[in-house]
Amino acid sequence: MKKKVLLPSLITALLWFIMFSPWTAQYVNFWYSMSCSALVLWFLSIWFSQNFKQQFQINYKDIFIGIASAVLLWIIFFFGDFISKCFFDFAAPQVHSIYEIKNKQNILFISFALIFLIGPAEEIFWRGYLQRTLTEKYGKYVAYISTALIYGLVHIWSFNFMLVMAALICGLFWGLLYMYRRNLVTNIISHALWDLAIFILFPIN
Repeated sequence: MKKKVLLPSLITALLWFIMFSPWTAQYVNFWYSMSCSALVLWFLSIWFSQNFKQQFQINYKDIFIGIASAVLLWIIFFFGDFISKCFFDFAAPQVHSIYEIKNKQNILFISFALIFLIGPAEEIFWRGYLQRTLTEKYGKYVAYISTALIYGLVHIWSFNFMLVMAALICGLFWGLLYMYRRNLVTNIISHALWDLAIFILFPIN
Protein backbone atom coordinates (compact mmCIF):
# COMPACT_ATOMS: atom_id res chain seq x y z
CA MET A 1 0.00 0.00 0.00
CA LYS A 2 2.80 2.45 0.87
CA LYS A 3 4.45 1.84 -2.49
CA LYS A 4 1.16 2.26 -4.33
CA VAL A 5 0.53 5.61 -2.64
CA LEU A 6 3.92 7.06 -1.72
CA LEU A 7 5.76 6.51 -5.01
CA PRO A 8 3.07 8.02 -7.29
CA SER A 9 2.66 10.94 -4.85
CA LEU A 10 6.40 11.65 -4.88
CA ILE A 11 6.48 11.50 -8.67
CA THR A 12 3.63 14.00 -8.93
CA ALA A 13 5.34 16.24 -6.36
CA LEU A 14 8.47 16.23 -8.54
CA LEU A 15 6.49 17.02 -11.69
CA TRP A 16 4.66 19.88 -9.99
CA PHE A 17 7.98 21.15 -8.62
CA ILE A 18 9.37 21.35 -12.15
CA MET A 19 6.27 23.16 -13.44
CA PHE A 20 5.80 25.63 -10.60
CA SER A 21 8.98 26.26 -8.64
CA PRO A 22 10.82 29.56 -9.30
CA TRP A 23 14.02 27.59 -9.85
CA THR A 24 12.67 25.48 -12.72
CA ALA A 25 9.48 27.04 -14.11
CA GLN A 26 11.38 29.61 -16.14
CA TYR A 27 13.07 26.87 -18.14
CA VAL A 28 9.95 24.95 -19.19
CA ASN A 29 6.78 25.73 -21.09
CA PHE A 30 4.04 25.25 -18.53
CA TRP A 31 1.40 23.88 -20.90
CA TYR A 32 3.72 21.41 -22.57
CA SER A 33 5.00 20.31 -19.15
CA MET A 34 1.47 20.03 -17.78
CA SER A 35 0.42 17.95 -20.77
CA CYS A 36 3.41 15.64 -20.32
CA SER A 37 2.68 15.41 -16.60
CA ALA A 38 -0.92 14.47 -17.41
CA LEU A 39 0.35 11.61 -19.57
CA VAL A 40 2.50 10.47 -16.65
CA LEU A 41 -0.58 10.54 -14.39
CA TRP A 42 -2.43 8.36 -16.91
CA PHE A 43 0.48 5.92 -16.94
CA LEU A 44 0.79 5.79 -13.14
CA SER A 45 -2.94 5.18 -12.75
CA ILE A 46 -2.92 2.31 -15.22
CA TRP A 47 0.35 0.84 -13.92
CA PHE A 48 -0.62 0.76 -10.25
CA SER A 49 -4.34 0.14 -10.49
CA GLN A 50 -6.89 -2.23 -11.95
CA ASN A 51 -10.61 -2.36 -12.70
CA PHE A 52 -11.03 1.20 -13.93
CA LYS A 53 -14.05 0.26 -16.04
CA GLN A 54 -16.35 0.11 -13.02
CA GLN A 55 -15.63 3.79 -12.31
CA PHE A 56 -16.92 4.94 -15.70
CA GLN A 57 -20.70 5.08 -15.90
CA ILE A 58 -22.34 7.15 -18.61
CA ASN A 59 -25.86 8.27 -17.77
CA TYR A 60 -27.80 11.50 -18.08
CA LYS A 61 -27.93 12.15 -14.35
CA ASP A 62 -24.18 12.04 -13.81
CA ILE A 63 -23.53 14.07 -16.95
CA PHE A 64 -25.91 16.74 -15.66
CA ILE A 65 -24.26 16.67 -12.22
CA GLY A 66 -20.86 17.07 -13.86
CA ILE A 67 -21.99 20.14 -15.80
CA ALA A 68 -23.88 21.67 -12.87
CA SER A 69 -20.98 21.12 -10.47
CA ALA A 70 -18.59 22.87 -12.88
CA VAL A 71 -20.92 25.88 -12.90
CA LEU A 72 -21.22 25.79 -9.10
CA LEU A 73 -17.44 25.63 -8.64
CA TRP A 74 -16.95 28.59 -10.98
CA ILE A 75 -19.48 30.60 -8.93
CA ILE A 76 -17.64 29.64 -5.73
CA PHE A 77 -14.38 30.89 -7.22
CA PHE A 78 -15.98 34.08 -8.53
CA PHE A 79 -17.18 35.10 -5.09
CA GLY A 80 -14.07 33.72 -3.40
CA ASP A 81 -11.91 35.87 -5.66
CA PHE A 82 -13.99 38.95 -4.88
CA ILE A 83 -13.85 38.36 -1.11
CA SER A 84 -10.12 37.59 -1.16
CA LYS A 85 -9.31 40.77 -3.02
CA CYS A 86 -11.33 42.78 -0.50
CA PHE A 87 -9.32 41.49 2.45
CA PHE A 88 -5.86 40.59 1.13
CA ASP A 89 -3.57 42.91 -0.81
CA PHE A 90 -1.60 39.99 -2.21
CA ALA A 91 -4.65 38.27 -3.71
CA ALA A 92 -4.95 40.24 -6.96
CA PRO A 93 -1.23 40.02 -7.92
CA GLN A 94 -1.13 36.32 -7.16
CA VAL A 95 -4.27 35.59 -9.18
CA HIS A 96 -2.88 37.70 -12.02
CA SER A 97 0.36 35.71 -11.98
CA ILE A 98 -1.63 32.49 -12.41
CA TYR A 99 -3.26 33.82 -15.55
CA GLU A 100 0.07 35.00 -16.93
CA ILE A 101 0.97 31.40 -17.78
CA LYS A 102 -1.45 31.50 -20.71
CA ASN A 103 -0.05 34.73 -22.19
CA LYS A 104 1.37 34.36 -25.69
CA GLN A 105 0.27 30.73 -25.80
CA ASN A 106 -1.92 28.97 -28.34
CA ILE A 107 -5.43 29.18 -26.87
CA LEU A 108 -6.72 26.31 -29.00
CA PHE A 109 -3.93 24.04 -27.77
CA ILE A 110 -4.56 25.03 -24.14
CA SER A 111 -8.31 24.45 -24.53
CA PHE A 112 -7.79 21.06 -26.14
CA ALA A 113 -5.29 20.02 -23.49
CA LEU A 114 -7.55 21.10 -20.63
CA ILE A 115 -10.62 19.29 -21.93
CA PHE A 116 -9.18 16.09 -23.34
CA LEU A 117 -5.94 15.53 -21.45
CA ILE A 118 -5.25 17.51 -18.27
CA GLY A 119 -8.72 17.45 -16.70
CA PRO A 120 -9.37 13.75 -17.38
CA ALA A 121 -5.87 12.68 -16.35
CA GLU A 122 -6.02 14.56 -13.06
CA GLU A 123 -9.37 13.05 -12.13
CA ILE A 124 -8.33 9.55 -13.12
CA PHE A 125 -5.19 9.83 -10.99
CA TRP A 126 -6.21 11.92 -7.98
CA ARG A 127 -9.72 10.63 -7.47
CA GLY A 128 -9.96 7.43 -9.52
CA TYR A 129 -6.63 6.07 -8.35
CA LEU A 130 -5.29 7.78 -5.23
CA GLN A 131 -8.53 8.53 -3.38
CA ARG A 132 -9.97 5.12 -4.27
CA THR A 133 -6.79 3.33 -3.15
CA LEU A 134 -6.73 5.20 0.16
CA THR A 135 -10.44 4.52 0.65
CA GLU A 136 -9.87 0.78 0.41
CA LYS A 137 -7.26 0.99 3.20
CA TYR A 138 -8.34 3.81 5.51
CA GLY A 139 -12.00 4.53 4.74
CA LYS A 140 -13.67 7.18 2.63
CA TYR A 141 -13.31 10.16 4.97
CA VAL A 142 -9.58 9.76 5.63
CA ALA A 143 -9.05 9.16 1.92
CA TYR A 144 -11.09 12.25 1.02
CA ILE A 145 -9.16 14.61 3.31
CA SER A 146 -5.76 13.05 2.58
CA THR A 147 -6.16 13.22 -1.20
CA ALA A 148 -7.36 16.83 -1.09
CA LEU A 149 -4.41 17.83 1.11
CA ILE A 150 -1.87 16.13 -1.14
CA TYR A 151 -3.51 17.71 -4.20
CA GLY A 152 -3.20 21.13 -2.59
CA LEU A 153 0.31 20.62 -1.23
CA VAL A 154 1.90 19.65 -4.55
CA HIS A 155 1.10 23.20 -5.67
CA ILE A 156 3.10 24.67 -2.79
CA TRP A 157 6.20 24.91 -5.00
CA SER A 158 4.60 27.93 -6.67
CA PHE A 159 4.83 29.85 -3.38
CA ASN A 160 1.48 31.30 -4.44
CA PHE A 161 -1.01 31.20 -1.57
CA MET A 162 -3.99 31.80 -3.84
CA LEU A 163 -3.02 28.92 -6.12
CA VAL A 164 -2.48 26.52 -3.22
CA MET A 165 -5.85 27.46 -1.71
CA ALA A 166 -7.53 27.15 -5.10
CA ALA A 167 -6.08 23.65 -5.51
CA LEU A 168 -7.17 22.70 -1.99
CA ILE A 169 -10.72 23.91 -2.60
CA CYS A 170 -10.85 22.04 -5.91
CA GLY A 171 -9.47 18.93 -4.24
CA LEU A 172 -12.15 19.08 -1.55
CA PHE A 173 -14.89 19.81 -4.09
CA TRP A 174 -14.03 17.07 -6.59
CA GLY A 175 -13.11 14.66 -3.83
CA LEU A 176 -16.57 15.10 -2.30
CA LEU A 177 -18.17 14.68 -5.71
CA TYR A 178 -16.27 11.44 -6.27
CA MET A 179 -16.94 10.15 -2.77
CA TYR A 180 -20.69 10.37 -3.28
CA ARG A 181 -21.03 9.59 -6.99
CA ARG A 182 -18.10 7.16 -7.47
CA ASN A 183 -18.22 7.97 -11.17
CA LEU A 184 -15.18 9.34 -12.95
CA VAL A 185 -17.32 10.50 -15.86
CA THR A 186 -18.98 13.02 -13.54
CA ASN A 187 -15.65 14.21 -12.17
CA ILE A 188 -13.99 14.45 -15.56
CA ILE A 189 -16.84 16.53 -17.00
CA SER A 190 -16.79 18.81 -13.95
CA HIS A 191 -13.01 19.25 -13.97
CA ALA A 192 -12.65 19.72 -17.73
CA LEU A 193 -15.49 22.23 -18.05
CA TRP A 194 -14.35 24.18 -14.99
CA ASP A 195 -10.80 24.33 -16.35
CA LEU A 196 -12.05 25.65 -19.68
CA ALA A 197 -14.32 28.19 -18.02
CA ILE A 198 -11.85 29.52 -15.44
CA PHE A 199 -8.86 29.73 -17.79
CA ILE A 200 -10.34 30.47 -21.20
CA LEU A 201 -14.02 31.35 -21.42
CA PHE A 202 -14.80 33.22 -18.21
CA PRO A 203 -11.55 34.09 -16.38
CA ILE A 204 -12.01 35.83 -13.05
CA ASN A 205 -8.90 38.04 -13.06
